[in-house]
Amino acid sequence: MSNTTADMARDVRPAAAASDDDIAVRLDGVIKRFGTVTALHEVSLPIRRGELMTLLGPSGCGKTTLLNLVAGFFSPDGGEIRIDGKLVNDVPTYQREIGMMFQNYALFPHMTVAANVGYGLKMRRLAKAEIARRVGDALALVRLAGYEDRKPRQLSGGQQQRVALARALVINPKVLLLDEPFSALDKNLRASMQVELREIQRKLSVTTVFVTHDQSEALSLSDRLAVMSEGRIRQLGTPEEIYRTPCERFVASFVGDANVLRGRLDRIDGAQAIVALGAARIKVPSGPLQGIAASAPVDLFVRPEQLRLTAAGETCASNGSIVAQVYQGGHVDLYVACADSVRGRLLVRLAGPDAAACRPIGAAVGISLSGEDGIAFAVT
Repeated sequence: MSNTTADMARDVRPAAAASDDDIAVRLDGVIKRFGTVTALHEVSLPIRRGELMTLLGPSGCGKTTLLNLVAGFFSPDGGEIRIDGKLVNDVPTYQREIGMMFQNYALFPHMTVAANVGYGLKMRRLAKAEIARRVGDALALVRLAGYEDRKPRQLSGGQQQRVALARALVINPKVLLLDEPFSALDKNLRASMQVELREIQRKLSVTTVFVTHDQSEALSLSDRLAVMSEGRIRQLGTPEEIYRTPCERFVASFVGDANVLRGRLDRIDGAQAIVALGAARIKVPSGPLQGIAASAPVDLFVRPEQLRLTAAGETCASNGSIVAQVYQGGHVDLYVACADSVRGRLLVRLAGPDAAACRPIGAAVGISLSGEDGIAFAVT
């Protein structure tokens, strides 16, 4: 590890600890208004040292506004923002010791790669030799050594992105802010850059806040993610927690593919509830169903990979017929017309390239699921 990389690396305590010393960024009751529109409603969010925190949500949910508040581009209308325990509500951007990477990379077209990366160091009036050393180390970190004298127009999209990342990291930021940095890249390059970014982030242990509306990106990159909607954080947790145990309908619908089946509440037994669906009895968390009467209709959310197809006529949760097949390489997506589906059809994901041949279009099938798959919410 080079001297600069060592300088940029930070001591990270175990993620399980949540004392104030382990929190790099803390938002407490943050409010932001634009005229009569409230973009953020008393948002509170602790971001641990060294973690990659993703803000996930649809357009207009407030995630970029939250990022801009941490960066200092906006001032909050209420609440507090702290970085390393220091209140920064009125601290200008250049004094917050943050690095930021934008969607369009914002490179200076007339400057060389080296000049772009070293711009922040030059503004901090570092010696030329120190700037040269740190720029060289940063470019080596993003695998662009030897590109120092090129201009941005001479680089590919992925190379421009690496330059922008090197520029954000070379100042040794306390916090790295990433605003949908992969949105301009094609699918294959996007996937490879996600891996590279995660490797660099882990190597440096730099606290990172990442904004995206891409669910798969959020699930694959994050230590934790905050799912946002209408200016509020709907759920905060690890990717597995968000995917497997969403706390509300919006999160269950927004993150990943989900089928919605209409069942009825059989009973609540402590932390578990039993949902009746055809001949099946499904165990789900009881929290979202508190206060609902027995036999009331409920919506059961089930992931495509949790469903199984059986022969028509067998005892099962429901029945249907296959109406479409989508070959996806390693798996096949089957769309099944089903009367118990709130949307009229189900998505069933079967592993293996030969799955489609076993289930032709028009075939009648039974639909089953294991006894502890899914999560249920009251019908709205």
